[in-house]
Amino acid sequence: MYQHILVPLDGSAPSQRALDEAIRLAKAVGAKLRLLHVIDELAMFAGVEAYGGSSAGTLQAMRAAGEKVLAAAVDRAREGGVEADTKLTDNFAGALVDQVTEEVKAWPADLIVLGTHGRRGVPRLFLGSDAEQIVRLATVPVLIVRSPAA
Repeated sequence: MYQHILVPLDGSAPSQRALDEAIRLAKAVGAKLRLLHVIDELAMFAGVEAYGGSSAGTLQAMRAAGEKVLAAAVDRAREGGVEADTKLTDNFAGALVDQVTEEVKAWPADLIVLGTHGRRGVPRLFLGSDAEQIVRLATVPVLIVRSPAA
């Protein structure tokens, strides 16, 4: 069964639901979790003003926010009786899907668990779907945990 479960997290409610599911699954099968947070390059450049106007300050603030997301997630996993480690990446070499698929190979993961907002129609066209891209390109099974309908 699964021994290494990769859980990409962004701090959103869907990613928290995915974390909860990954913890339950890992506990049931005796797997270890890798909790991954990828700093979004596009969000960094779009949000420079919100973080004080400099890209260096923005990156530092985004890195701190990512570390906070990961620290809370690893605490949650340990409270659930599951071994977990974390990885924060701000390597802007590729899109989120590229970072996730590279981590699958490097760790190596045998399952990805991730949350999705489950957007449809026009919002999905404008926002895209990271989850859909990961499902299409992943070389291991992907468990999608969808947010409840609003």
